[in-house]
Amino acid sequence: MDRKKQSLTRRLFQAAFFALTNGYVRGFTEGKIYKGSLKRLCVPGLNCYSCPGALGSCPIGSLQAVLDGGKFRFSAYVLGLLMAFGTLFGRLVCGWMCPFGLVQELLHKIPFPKKRRNLPGHRVLVYLKYLVLVLFVIVLPLGIRDRFGLGKPWFCALLCPSGTLFAGIPLLLKNPAMRQTLGGLFALKLSLLLLFLLLSVLTYRPFCKYVCPLGAFYGCFNRVSVSRMRVDPEKCTRCGACRAACGMDVKVWESPNHAECIRCGACKAACPAGAITSTFDELRASYKKRTAKE
Repeated sequence: MDRKKQSLTRRLFQAAFFALTNGYVRGFTEGKIYKGSLKRLCVPGLNCYSCPGALGSCPIGSLQAVLDGGKFRFSAYVLGLLMAFGTLFGRLVCGWMCPFGLVQELLHKIPFPKKRRNLPGHRVLVYLKYLVLVLFVIVLPLGIRDRFGLGKPWFCALLCPSGTLFAGIPLLLKNPAMRQTLGGLFALKLSLLLLFLLLSVLTYRPFCKYVCPLGAFYGCFNRVSVSRMRVDPEKCTRCGACRAACGMDVKVWESPNHAECIRCGACKAACPAGAITSTFDELRASYKKRTAKE
């Protein structure tokens, strides 16, 4: 599959997955949040619970909701789902199923005089998302509580630009009374959203690279997940075409399952020697071989 066809296929899947998981149209038209039984389920990507169209819950938001609830210190359900998604897909979730990832990629298509491969300090900044995961998702919700013994979903409340874009802004547009309560916190979150949107024009998926705690979590599973990339050492010429095509700047020939890889498939489409495959390619080939024998 050539690069343009591969990219189009992924874009269509991302759009379809967004439509599937945010299919509560009435929420967008009336400015109301869906609160039906489907909200008990977590979707794989960073998809805000409060998005008017959201049919499921964000796993990061759900994990914080349990941790800061005062009654439970551990959520086997949410953590189990996160581990299941990670074990099956790794960061393929980021590359194929995350709405905010799609937004960043589309913005990166906007022409700009000088695009940057990475932001200054990239080698250090890539570890920031692990700090965000530990501090804002786990430590603060568990450690800081009010007089009723309740904590706060700190990442959602202070940092998440996806929540601001897909939940905060649509709800404010449809609910005039909410606009009367705006203050400094919303101004901060709106500023962070605008910062990441502007940076997305300059560099590829900056929020995913440097800040997203969900990407940090899934990245820990990349080397062991069912979905993996493989490089055939006999075919690979180490020409660097894969890295040139990789928006996450991974040296694919050295570490095809690096924690930064989002399984977008651009490296595979760019490889002139056909040295890069995925586990899905192997499963497809095995299925074709089996059916041919039958």
